Amino acid sequence: MIIMNCPFCNSEELSVVDKRDVSDALIKRRRECLSCKQRFTTFEKLGDLDFFVIKKDATRERYDKEKIKRGIILACKKRPVTIEAIEELISKVEQDLRKEGNVEVSSEDIGNTVMKYLKDLDEVAYIRFASIYKAFKNTNDFKKEILKLE
Repeated sequence: MIIMNCPFCNSEELSVVDKRDVSDALIKRRRECLSCKQRFTTFEKLGDLDFFVIKKDATRERYDKEKIKRGIILACKKRPVTIEAIEELISKVEQDLRKEGNVEVSSEDIGNTVMKYLKDLDEVAYIRFASIYKAFKNTNDFKKEILKLE
């Protein structure tokens, strides 16, 4: 547990005046020092997810946000998708994974969750991601996936 001190008088006696969720992983708190009565704002970020991913070959590895981000960025290459939108998508995926509350998550669950949000963000990026994730073998696989979008 981290003890917070007033940045003005170094007192540990603080109260929270206001709390707002800035995003799924960021909380803004307005605090007041009970000693000097000064007010200040703090931002709190949820910690990284700490769980293991069970891959298709049954091996396990630590969850790596950057690995997912690289895959999504690659799928969105030359598409009108901002990095902020990609970060928001990843936050939604992580929020869904947190709700599950599991220590281990299959790579299939992660991929399906990414595709769920990517479909709404950009259909072309969705098809690109799906083609790699689902290992499309021929054009019929592409056709089937495109028909699911319609």
